[in-house]
Amino acid sequence: MKNKLKLNIAGCMLLLMAACNANKTETTTAVTESTAETTQTGQSGVKDDLSAKNVVQVAMGSKDHTTLVTAVKAAELVDALSNAGPFTVFAPTNAAFDKLPAGTVDGLLKPEKKEDLADILQYHVSVGVFKADALQDGQIIGQVNGGNIRITKKDGKIFVNETAEIVASIPASNGIIHVINTVLLPPPASK
Repeated sequence: MKNKLKLNIAGCMLLLMAACNANKTETTTAVTESTAETTQTGQSGVKDDLSAKNVVQVAMGSKDHTTLVTAVKAAELVDALSNAGPFTVFAPTNAAFDKLPAGTVDGLLKPEKKEDLADILQYHVSVGVFKADALQDGQIIGQVNGGNIRITKKDGKIFVNETAEIVASIPASNGIIHVINTVLLPPPASK
């Protein structure tokens, strides 16, 4: 009887060890496959369907900002704007880009104009969160490209550089987006 019990215990232990080794192989394979799927570079490669969307993801989800998204991709700024921030993005609509002289956007999307495009786009981004209700008339805000914008208030409306009206504000996980109706052009560099 004791021998039978010992044999049964030994058999169970062998089965348990075999099952553990098989599970270990499956886990290793799953981890390897999972790692292979997520080896994209940059913050924009992180997949997260549960958290609030960042400024780039919000813009990508807007049918009114397809030109801006195309420009951000062409300037290779997607990863930078997908980082933790916080950022305030003054986001021109497609209609705002349409106000520019014919051929301007197409010209800026060319690879040889990437630096100029990045400069213009960075003139639309501030480090920090500047909510609409906290913006003050005459306030100067430094932009990522090194330039400054000026906030003005007229008749209950908020303007950037006296021409671009903030028509909506959208919170994002890494800052805030102020939708504007005019593209901001940085002042020419002084020589």
